[in-house]
Amino acid sequence: MSISTAAGVFDAVAAGPPDGRPVLLLHGFPQTGLAWQRQIAALAAEGYRVVAPDQRGYSPRVRPERAEDYRIGVLVADVVAITEALGWPTFDLAGHDWGGAVAWWTAAGHPGRVRTLTVVSTPHPGALAEALRSDDDQRARSQYMKDWRDAPATEHRMLADDARLLRSLYGDKVPRASTDAYVRHLTRPGALTGALNWYRSGRPDGEIGAVEVPTLYVWSTGDTAFGPGPARETARWVDGPYRFEILPDLGHWIPEEAPETLSRLLLDHLRAHGGRNQHAPLTVDETGRH
Repeated sequence: MSISTAAGVFDAVAAGPPDGRPVLLLHGFPQTGLAWQRQIAALAAEGYRVVAPDQRGYSPRVRPERAEDYRIGVLVADVVAITEALGWPTFDLAGHDWGGAVAWWTAAGHPGRVRTLTVVSTPHPGALAEALRSDDDQRARSQYMKDWRDAPATEHRMLADDARLLRSLYGDKVPRASTDAYVRHLTRPGALTGALNWYRSGRPDGEIGAVEVPTLYVWSTGDTAFGPGPARETARWVDGPYRFEILPDLGHWIPEEAPETLSRLLLDHLRAHGGRNQHAPLTVDETGRH
């Protein structure tokens, strides 16, 4: 489906009954909304209305060239604009990787609109900022974020030799068909630069506070990007009901590495806060772009 906003038209994957309880899923780098395909199917089968947009830089019709147009405040404004275009005054929100960061900021800034929050892998930005100041382990894990600010050298390295470096980021944890789809998407003109501009946009405009909405945070012990320090400290940044789930021996790509486990946790969280979905279970009604 396509979602028209003042910023441009976002491509998205959608499923479930149009009047189902709305859930927005935000992907990270270097993926698209298809990263959530197993969760989309699971939630839609339970009657939820699920939308997973390709975010700014990934959607070709929302791909500004300037890095400053990818500041976190702009990314949050995209979430607000997308949900307004969908006619969702309130919604459940989930995000992974960079999508998780956007989800944290959205929930902190718009608690009246976000019914529940689920974040996969990414610690609360406040906990991560503290770790980057005092935790040598997390500083080492996050060094790549600085390295990738080098443009256009990073694009050249990632796309050289049939995108060998880009493909290596997924390892053997992401299904080959999904890896091929992501690489095809990101090798199109301007796509990888748009995705990397998230790392090049500069510091946030302000500070983030504690999150008040019911929150599920899912982290895996094998995550190479986010260590145990900020993961455990995230609890101090949630004032609402909080559940921290640790998945042992998994890597960074939880939605695709452990789709059934994550879908179960997400459904449990949605049912625990806001009641069970009132719509009868349905099969997926649309998955793909038009």
